[in-house]
Amino acid sequence: MLCLVACLALLGSVLHAQDITGNWQGTLKVQKDLRIILVIAKDNGALKGTMYSIDQGAQPIKASSISLDGSDFKCSVDLIGGTYEGKLSADGNTITGTWTQGPTPTPLVLARATKTTAWEIPAPPPPPKLMPADANPSFEVATIKPNDSGATSMRGLTVNGRNFRTRASSLEDLIAFSYQVQAKQIIGGPSWMSSDRYDIDAVPDVDGAPNPEQVRSMIRKLLTDRFQLKFHKDTRELSAFILSVDKTGSKLAPTQLTGPLPGIGMRPATGGLTLMVRNAAIPEFTGFLQSLVLDRPVVDKTGLKGKYDFTLTFLPDETQFNGHSPVGKLADGVEPAPSLTEAMQQQLGLKLSSEKTSVEVIALDHVEKPSAN
Repeated sequence: MLCLVACLALLGSVLHAQDITGNWQGTLKVQKDLRIILVIAKDNGALKGTMYSIDQGAQPIKASSISLDGSDFKCSVDLIGGTYEGKLSADGNTITGTWTQGPTPTPLVLARATKTTAWEIPAPPPPPKLMPADANPSFEVATIKPNDSGATSMRGLTVNGRNFRTRASSLEDLIAFSYQVQAKQIIGGPSWMSSDRYDIDAVPDVDGAPNPEQVRSMIRKLLTDRFQLKFHKDTRELSAFILSVDKTGSKLAPTQLTGPLPGIGMRPATGGLTLMVRNAAIPEFTGFLQSLVLDRPVVDKTGLKGKYDFTLTFLPDETQFNGHSPVGKLADGVEPAPSLTEAMQQQLGLKLSSEKTSVEVIALDHVEKPSAN
């Protein structure tokens, strides 16, 4: 009888230790300290989680999965490409583990918060004021400066509030982005069009955050005004990539974010690199691929509508990124990530195939180096 009572007491303590619902918090030691809060709850018996980085705006980020197997704790946050794995302490009050977001894992200890120790979760920032959908904006002020860094590709194109910025962009990059074409669809033009690179800072003449088409429209006007761009459209038979849904079906998840603009970026990953795609429609994703990654146009035949969040990890080959892969030689023993085609199929449920097809091209009639600021 005493053994039974002792066993029941031990079972009760184990069950209590495994109840991990509540608020957990810890500090991630990176370039600057980042306080992390993970709120765990149960929904129909399944663990659910929401993560907050309270020193980075405290935007709630839903965990993709949370599990506890014995003392082994795992949490995935696909929206930001992060994973956390750790061990739950015997008393159930501490998880000691590692946060991974890229190739370098970082130690992170999460402690169960109490009423007296809990950090306050700030209210998330209000959504940005949007530019009227029927507005036809131009850049009120635009500064164009030569970029002599030796960069071989565009280093970023961002809109933060009313501030537009792009770094190391060539005229070819700007035409490709604003007219949603691939470099091979731009016919004619001087050699400096792809070799000369510029940093551009600009401010629209209309208040509010622009939508993607308004951004492209402002760049098109800038090209006409400052680069004296003139062209006509034609059609050519070109080798192109066709993006379609694989026979296994799409694995894309609807976006968790709001706002008019997509976010697409890259970060290092073990064995390759990861594309982080957020709040993006498929044409925006294919536009990124054909502008920066692939060497030919990409035709969207997925039929997928809406906006999505996803990550894509792959190892570029010598034909991608204009022959200048952002991934160096892999260290001995590092398993290479799959190719782009394999990664598309395995991770996204999409198929990337090559064929010749008739595509629209931009035939340049006149262009000049940018006028003075």
